[in-house]
Amino acid sequence: MDYRLLGRSGLKISTLTMGTMTFGGSGNFAKVGSTGLDEARRQIDQCLDAGINLIDTANIYSAGQSEEIVGEALGGKRKNDVLISTKVRFRTGEGPNEEGLSRYHIIRECEKSLKRLKTDVIDIYFLHQWDGLTPLEETLAALDTLVEQGKIRYIGCSNYSGWHIMKALGISEREGHPRFITQQIHYTVEAREAEYELLPISVDQGLGIMVWSPIAGGLLSGKYSRDTESARQLAGWSEPPIRDADRLWRIVDVLKTIGQEHNVSAAQVALAWLLTRPAVTTLVVGARNQEQFADNIAAASLKLSDEDLRRLDEVSRPPVLYPYWHQGQTASGRFGGADRVLARD
Repeated sequence: MDYRLLGRSGLKISTLTMGTMTFGGSGNFAKVGSTGLDEARRQIDQCLDAGINLIDTANIYSAGQSEEIVGEALGGKRKNDVLISTKVRFRTGEGPNEEGLSRYHIIRECEKSLKRLKTDVIDIYFLHQWDGLTPLEETLAALDTLVEQGKIRYIGCSNYSGWHIMKALGISEREGHPRFITQQIHYTVEAREAEYELLPISVDQGLGIMVWSPIAGGLLSGKYSRDTESARQLAGWSEPPIRDADRLWRIVDVLKTIGQEHNVSAAQVALAWLLTRPAVTTLVVGARNQEQFADNIAAASLKLSDEDLRRLDEVSRPPVLYPYWHQGQTASGRFGGADRVLARD
């Protein structure tokens, strides 16, 4: 397992992160997975034994059950070797202040997460989504308070747009608050729109990228194809959405072909491709069982050739690039389908 510095920080993160959305299985998350405590313990041990040093969860995953299972499964065991990240933003109760990024909600939910995780400190605390109702000054000041209290170590954002990130970084600099060291985003060989702004911002501003759903909820695993059953599966896929099914299957075909040439799964090829991308630090991989985790973990050691990368870029290149007036002076070297987007002053 390789380790990379997370953004402009000294924190070293394994190139794969253990995702725990499958833990619990209540409410809307039941369709994602229903991993109980005993199986979670086995999966966590498997990931830690492979060198993964970050476990990612969120306060809304199965209404807090995911955090509870992570806390119980770790139980102080190897606690010094494990980093934990969790998130805040979405509704957690019926009251008017039970959602958003107000000081009230952030501090209240942080305290709840610490209790469920059975820990004194959260290593990376993510703002789970943009809150257009709460001033960023209030949100960042609340995070500053939690850092000063020793309850969180680093902060990040998830699912922010480019202007959201830059506005937050500007306020942090102006007010002397902690700045984001990472952003968690959706990015795959099929969904490359992050290359328009989010990757260039990360390179320029020193943000490490954590990728969620790196094989698109299984669509890039090679398990699905153009047949009727897969078509029905695709029809109900809303997160992440697939807007061009023909393009998806062309990409899957190339993933399978390259996988066969390396004697690995298509999923491993999709993950290995992401680890070659600029600013990408780690991929958040989740699984329903140990076999799936074993396959994902193997991707950390897969090295794709220049020809492999060329074929993947050719079949997946985004259909639309920014107009030239947004590009400025371009960087030397290619940046996938968005090679003209990385501008230099």
